Amino acid sequence: SGGDAAAKVQPVASGSLESLAAAVKCRPDIQTDADTIRQAICTNSAGRFVLATFSTDRGQREWINEAKDYGGFYLVGRKWVAVGDDGVVTALRGTLGGDVEIGTDHHAHAGHAG
Repeated sequence: SGGDAAAKVQPVASGSLESLAAAVKCRPDIQTDADTIRQAICTNSAGRFVLATFSTDRGQREWINEAKDYGGFYLVGRKWVAVGDDGVVTALRGTLGGDVEIGTDHHAHAGHAG
């Protein structure tokens, strides 16, 4: 469903967790290494973020839908996602392309200060 607007944005990166990490100049600290998801913590000049790759589009979407309940900013590509604060996600998008999704911040609605 692309269109002309998509042509103005960086082409969306694809590949393994390691190749995506290399593209944004971070050494991934692998936290999860399973058949359906690989997840790592990365730090580069933009800051700290989580990078995850998925074996299926459905698995990726289910993960994002659950994770968004915790707030945050999500840079979403084909079978991968990077999660960090707004500035980090914006910087990563310049290299990796993708779409930004914003999580729901429930902290503002909590009945206690934190």
